[in-house]
Amino acid sequence: MLVIAQVVGALLVLIPFAAQQFGRLNADASAYLWPNAIGSAALAVVAAMNGQWGFLLLEAVWAAVAARSIIRAAHHEEVETRVS
Repeated sequence: MLVIAQVVGALLVLIPFAAQQFGRLNADASAYLWPNAIGSAALAVVAAMNGQWGFLLLEAVWAAVAARSIIRAAHHEEVETRVS
């Protein structure tokens, strides 16, 4: 089961990243941020379960940065809606 979580988590991070690198997706888009947050959070959990502390650090920070970007984007949209 952990292998499935690892593969799904990795795909959730890698597919949007590749799409962004090939100019098909903006790094500020929800379609980029949400899969990154979910995938890296899943990988962080797996890393914690296996005592892989360096990998846990990488994925936890990746998930936190993605989550912060999601919150920031939501706040920005809320402000724009109020101004309009």
